[in-house]
Amino acid sequence: MASNVHHGDCLEVARGLAAESVDLVYVDPPFFTQKTHALVTPDRSTTFQFSDEWASRVQYLAFLRARLQEFRRVLKATGSLFFHCDTNASHHIRCLLDELFGEAMFRSEIIWHYRRWSNSQRNPLSSHQTIFFYSKTEDYQYHQIFDDYSPATNVDQILQRRQRDEHGKAVYARDMLGNVVCDGHKNGVPIADVWDIPFLNPKAKERVGYPTQKPILLLERIIALVTSPGDMVLDPFAGSGTTLVAADLLGRHSLGIDISLDAVELARQRLAQPIRTSSELLRRGRESYAQADEESLAHLHGLPIVPVQRNRGIDALLKVNPGENPVLIRVQRRGEDLGEAGEALYSAGQSKLPATMVLVVTDSRQPAGLFNLLPPPDVLLIHSTATELMERLADRGIAVTAKE
Repeated sequence: MASNVHHGDCLEVARGLAAESVDLVYVDPPFFTQKTHALVTPDRSTTFQFSDEWASRVQYLAFLRARLQEFRRVLKATGSLFFHCDTNASHHIRCLLDELFGEAMFRSEIIWHYRRWSNSQRNPLSSHQTIFFYSKTEDYQYHQIFDDYSPATNVDQILQRRQRDEHGKAVYARDMLGNVVCDGHKNGVPIADVWDIPFLNPKAKERVGYPTQKPILLLERIIALVTSPGDMVLDPFAGSGTTLVAADLLGRHSLGIDISLDAVELARQRLAQPIRTSSELLRRGRESYAQADEESLAHLHGLPIVPVQRNRGIDALLKVNPGENPVLIRVQRRGEDLGEAGEALYSAGQSKLPATMVLVVTDSRQPAGLFNLLPPPDVLLIHSTATELMERLADRGIAVTAKE
């Protein structure tokens, strides 16, 4: 596919484009952060930066207004514009887009949700950005994308046809004999306006060290939603060229524009060797990463703990005061002797500078001497309340069936 990158002001370049020549405009401008953004490439050889500082909000919106007018002009009647922003100016941008495109052309406010891990401010952690979706006319391209059904979805909802009854209520369709009408296996659930797509982690193959770089997976979804193979995609704030790479991978033509010569060169390099990072999180789902041992956690019920996922030696952290060293907890597994359990806890926890490590004993019939094989530091042994209760009841001849 033809992909070009122009160096210059997107306003001037857009003025030179033919009217109604573009199928999608993806706008990812400065967000009015009033900062200069800078980031070093992974090999530490280059620093990319751009200024997002403005004399006033009025100046910022005037900058956008002039360019959005040109972007609308170059859009085909069947085309769409996606505007990427965050909480710094999203409320003003929505009003500006309503004015320029018309409120009736608003299609969706898409929330791109991702996980972040640090927050020093006294407010909820920011973990989303906003993408406004507008069409130029009512006759716009749209290709429905489907997500998988929720695990809680009833099989009847998947296999049976739905219709509206005389009261407008959705019911299962039935034939003249009253039999339920099958609809085969449906495509899934139409995508919603909250997109859970991981933020690029520092080791992602496609990360190039450009500030505010977006994941290709996000742009691929946008492009697939409103364009067809062979269509033209315009990114007037191309940055590192993610939109252009995504368009190329999907068989679309693209045009990128950026005021930074360094960004233009970087985009050209990426187009020469496009790399997409696969997402295990999306492929497997977040639930697949919840691997805490539920049977072990049952022995800790009622304690102020934080379950630990994907760790064979530590089941939970005891909640302690901020700044204090952690208290690490492990529960002895079925068929595991105390030495094995203690070694697993010690190996996993020794590098975490714990205040103490706690091993919950669930089989008190094992010789206590096994625990003497453990290396230092000392590990605190406690007996599971559930185990002790079952043993005491057994002593009285009351049999309790263990949970399988």
